[in-house]
Amino acid sequence: MTTIDSQILAQCQEGDKNAFRWVVQTYQRMVFSLALKMLADEEDAKDVVQDTFVSVWQHIRDFDLQKSFPTWVYTIASRLCLDQLKSKSHLHAASDDEQILRQFATDTDNQRILENKEWVSIIKTLVEGLSPKQRLVFTLIQLEGLTYTEVEQITGMNDVQVKSNLYVARQAIRKHLQQLGYDQD
Repeated sequence: MTTIDSQILAQCQEGDKNAFRWVVQTYQRMVFSLALKMLADEEDAKDVVQDTFVSVWQHIRDFDLQKSFPTWVYTIASRLCLDQLKSKSHLHAASDDEQILRQFATDTDNQRILENKEWVSIIKTLVEGLSPKQRLVFTLIQLEGLTYTEVEQITGMNDVQVKSNLYVARQAIRKHLQQLGYDQD
């Protein structure tokens, strides 16, 4: 963590709302990205972002400035996403979601920027049938680019559990992609 981040977080711990506004602006995209990929619903993702930062504000005084702040925020957001997934029935990809994935998989323009709607369709299709933990580990490692160590800290799982959940998720997604006619060369 940079000195500026530490100073701003210390100001937040003292109740400085302007410093907290900076924190929200700095980390809200990260939280939204995770929530959108986990929940595959834009409105639910926005709710998780809001709930995450309410929780961060309520518990900022308990945060140890020697620890990684992004990891702490990911932990809060991940738990909120898991709670949301547990409270809802499993997502099922609609046929138009599968069509969007097929279109994306065959698109030769690798620089294409996905809209939130397209991300939702793709994620719904890919993670169909995964448990919430498998979805979380897959999202954090494959889609968010976090390390195994960071994922262990965020989820509370050990190395074996993280690797096992990721392996099962990758196998299920690979099988699903093959069923959709996506060939991996």
